Amino acid sequence: MPCKISLERLAESQHGQLKYASAFVDEHIRDIRIEDGHIHIEHDSPAGNEAITERVERLIERFSKGDFGFKENILFEHKVDTPYEGDIIAELVERKAIKVLEPGLFIFREPFSSLMRFLDYSFVTKIAKRFEGLQEESYPAVIHAETLNKTNHFTSFPEHIHFLTHLREDLDVIETFSQSIREAGGWNKDHQLELDRNMPKPNFTMNPSTCYHCYEGLQDEILEGEGVVVTAIAKCHRFESKNHTDFGRLLDFSMREIIFVGKPDFVKENRLKSIEYLKELAVEWNVDSLLEIANDPFFTNDFQVKASFQRNQEMKYELRLTIPSIKKSIACSSVNFHSNTFGNAFNIKMGKRNAVTGCVGFGIERWAFAFLAQYGLDEQLWPAAFREQYHAWQEKSL
Repeated sequence: MPCKISLERLAESQHGQLKYASAFVDEHIRDIRIEDGHIHIEHDSPAGNEAITERVERLIERFSKGDFGFKENILFEHKVDTPYEGDIIAELVERKAIKVLEPGLFIFREPFSSLMRFLDYSFVTKIAKRFEGLQEESYPAVIHAETLNKTNHFTSFPEHIHFLTHLREDLDVIETFSQSIREAGGWNKDHQLELDRNMPKPNFTMNPSTCYHCYEGLQDEILEGEGVVVTAIAKCHRFESKNHTDFGRLLDFSMREIIFVGKPDFVKENRLKSIEYLKELAVEWNVDSLLEIANDPFFTNDFQVKASFQRNQEMKYELRLTIPSIKKSIACSSVNFHSNTFGNAFNIKMGKRNAVTGCVGFGIERWAFAFLAQYGLDEQLWPAAFREQYHAWQEKSL
């Protein structure tokens, strides 16, 4: 069923945010596109067009409030005439270098898997290790719901959360569940489950961001000196509905982070250094890229307040790499300043005051996809510096 809604009340700079958020208005939506000043939604919702329109209009109202607009504020740009313009994902699938399990969920094989390992190695050796006193940590893929609550993730990004639960510790429940699956001939996604009766309220979710575990680990601690610098890589998970069909928007992804926790000047200075290191790397590897002021895609009705504050205070920068085949760019790294939000939430002290925090994130799969989208799989076409470093790493890792 087609549904067409006018966007005359919404600035064009906010159309992308609306398209993203509209995927969550109804679970029966099949396709969303924006053209001719309208958002077009194909759906099979039993609620009909009236309900879809009302919900999208609520989003339009949310994103159009105030005088805040999403104007580009580019701080750095490295333009490159890259040699590859094909559909890299289609080529990777054809060569069986990746296996698409469903939109946003992949199995990675050689050479893509090696490229991911090389990229992570490079981010550690070329950027993270330039920070004095760097500590490396390893985190689980799951996080306590209570910890996630302290980060305000439940109120800022509720649509992303993957909840984890299990069958109740009850012999009757376990046996009944098992028997129902057996009688149905196996697992059936359309088979109804009595979740409230069979499963307890989740105590854990899948971890949506690497740095949360760092703050959890420092809870109630008093830090010495100017602060600490931590690096870690973790599997992160965010549910993004139909948006998983967008290039690089994964359900499950690897995020390397460098995390700064300490006094305000310590965090701010290290954050500025990380921006310079990112710019240096973009030029060294000759990737078509830009660095711009950004904001998180807040979903809730205080979107304008949070997004405007982030942008006005320049709390988030994104390094975006161009994807020639779709004539768009995707965020591959972000540089964030959180002020004392997490220091307050987790009672992390610098003397008598709460610590401030910041972080630099590298989406490993996104970097690999974006690099190959610009240069393809023929290594002879890769930038000389990148190719030489990759081959040196291969020899070293054998």
